[in-house]
Amino acid sequence: MSGASAQPVGRSSERMKAVVYDRYGPPDVLRIEEVPKPEPASDELLVKVRAAAVNRLDVHSREANASNGPVISLISRLIFGVRGPRHRIIGSEYSGEVERVGAAVRRFKPGDQVFGVTGLRFGANAEYVTVGERSRVSLKPVNASFDEAAGIADGFLNAAGCLQQVRLRPGSSVLVYGASGSIGTAGVQLARYRGATVTAVCQTKDFELLRSLGASELIDYTQDDFTRNGKTYDVVFDAVGKLSFSRCRASLNPHGWYLPTDGAANLFLFPVTRLAGGKKVAIAVGSTNPQRDLAFLRQLVEAGHYRPVIDRVYEMHEAVEAARYVESQQKVGNVVLRIP
Repeated sequence: MSGASAQPVGRSSERMKAVVYDRYGPPDVLRIEEVPKPEPASDELLVKVRAAAVNRLDVHSREANASNGPVISLISRLIFGVRGPRHRIIGSEYSGEVERVGAAVRRFKPGDQVFGVTGLRFGANAEYVTVGERSRVSLKPVNASFDEAAGIADGFLNAAGCLQQVRLRPGSSVLVYGASGSIGTAGVQLARYRGATVTAVCQTKDFELLRSLGASELIDYTQDDFTRNGKTYDVVFDAVGKLSFSRCRASLNPHGWYLPTDGAANLFLFPVTRLAGGKKVAIAVGSTNPQRDLAFLRQLVEAGHYRPVIDRVYEMHEAVEAARYVESQQKVGNVVLRIP
């Protein structure tokens, strides 16, 4: 019998660097550690990560949603791990190059440049990550850098999932609240692409950016409350989960939609408002067909109809600083961690 010990399934004897954490808490719980390099299963790709996003999901999972109250924190722990994180390597968005593919993979080959979302599997803030061929992964837009591609998938899929619930037509009026964030910048561009007239609610410093993305009207939420200006919209898209149906109701047209991205109360309001008719509430959902939507996103970027918005790029060893900045809720678009 050989004296060499067997490697765990899905891991090799090679090592890689990754951003890990073993307990919930502030950004300081993050650190860089050498961990086993993953091995792809028969239906998986091994991706050499070139850049990864630091997003809202990463922030909330790292702190076990403690900032959202004890009930949500308990639910978060049941999902991510009761005593500590079930997945030590953080990060849920990435871009990179396919290094190896499993025997059953047909859609991708070594050398392909890809981008995508790992979601609740996390693992993207590392030198390598394995992703399923049928997961949320697509070829990278040829005219987007790895930094740009790393940060656009999750916000786009969230915005697409929300906006797919309403039938936007040329001339539809859409207000995007929190328009300068990852989901917000995606929502503005998607709504404008579909012919809607877009009002962006953000800070004055971001007006020029949002105007360049397609917003025709801009409101600074620190100076004006859109719910009191007497204007109504076909859709109010709450891209940061800070509004409520009751607050927005008067700002909706008779058959308008309130599209939230957060809020447990909306799970109850969704069926109730559907039955009542008139103004309706949607449920915060992601894309129902992410592979199709990522391919569509790639086409939009390559055709010049969609622009990645990157606020800051940090190096891998600056993971704590990147997390602190995202947690400040001051980011515009996306924050990226460059993997050496």
